[in-house]
Amino acid sequence: MKRLVTGGRVFTGDRILDGHAVLIDGGTIAAVMPAADAPADVRTRHVPPDSLLVPGFVDVQVNGAGGVLFNDTPTPDAALAIAAAARRTGATGILPTLMTDDPAKMQAACSAALAAIARPGGGVLGIHLEGPFLSTERPGVHLPRWMRRPAASDIELLLELARGRLGDPGRILMTLAPECVGDRDLARLAAAGILLAAGHTAATLERVREALAAGVRGFTHLCNAMPPIQGRQPGPVAAALADPDAWCCIIADGVHVHPALLQLIVQIKRPGKVVLVTDAMPPSGTDAVSFTLFDRKISRDHGRLVTEDGVLAGADIDMASSVRNCVQLLALPLEDSLRMASLYPAAYLRLDDQLGRAAPGYRADLALLAPDFSVLATWVAGDEQWYGS
Repeated sequence: MKRLVTGGRVFTGDRILDGHAVLIDGGTIAAVMPAADAPADVRTRHVPPDSLLVPGFVDVQVNGAGGVLFNDTPTPDAALAIAAAARRTGATGILPTLMTDDPAKMQAACSAALAAIARPGGGVLGIHLEGPFLSTERPGVHLPRWMRRPAASDIELLLELARGRLGDPGRILMTLAPECVGDRDLARLAAAGILLAAGHTAATLERVREALAAGVRGFTHLCNAMPPIQGRQPGPVAAALADPDAWCCIIADGVHVHPALLQLIVQIKRPGKVVLVTDAMPPSGTDAVSFTLFDRKISRDHGRLVTEDGVLAGADIDMASSVRNCVQLLALPLEDSLRMASLYPAAYLRLDDQLGRAAPGYRADLALLAPDFSVLATWVAGDEQWYGS
């Protein structure tokens, strides 16, 4: 069934259009056309004239939302509940993220993601395994007791998972410390289609460069859980900024990384290589003031999620707010900010032939934004939900 969305502006992924409408056919975008040329014999949704219809946001790091933590309940229903909560903030596609945990949790989480991807319109695109092959020197809020170097059985499990591809469009993103995984294993995992990101690492610049050559694709929450740049020890941050092909994921909450440094990252990296992530936790989309992570109380305090001893534990931000901060806090153009939340993460996941644009043939994953960046409505594979404003 064809449906028309008209009345507001449209961001195609390239530019903002006035006086245009989007024609949806089933779960796919059929056309973006001048509103005056739109067919009259289709069901029409008139949206507010000051609204902006944009490609749905893609969040590759979501630990939890809506009161649900994936580590606590690595089930299909939990993955879908997290995706549903994230959707209210414009994220129409997510990777539920499993933090470092015991091996049984990793297997359960992968099985859960496989089942969740199969749910039409569920918004789950795969899974992000943040660990366990991380550096105990840079644990953040992860538990060092679960961090380790991979055994041969771990690599075989991941390769088997990759062979299953988690369905379509299933993606596997794995954050690891380059000093904990050898180049041969990195190359095998990358060749199997697993997307590798460096994070929670104390590696030298030289080691990170070797890992990039072996198949590491990007960096998880750049500047966090890794040493800062020093004159004689530039480390992983310098490696990320210097490599033209490396993807850099950033948390734009003004807490995890100083806004001036975020501006510098965007200026240094070539266009398309900076990706917004939320690193969201269960309070996202709720009024909760605290939650429990690995038996530790995490408090929500003025935009920060912290342990009792002050360690950051994920972020208290959503994708729509991240875009707003890019515009208002970092003074970036609106179009660039929107691409950092949609087209660029889709490209990072090698899904930019399906997601990240409002264009014919792309999946009808869309978000409708008010002028204050609140989310009025979303479409996932053409399924429409309204939230009000």
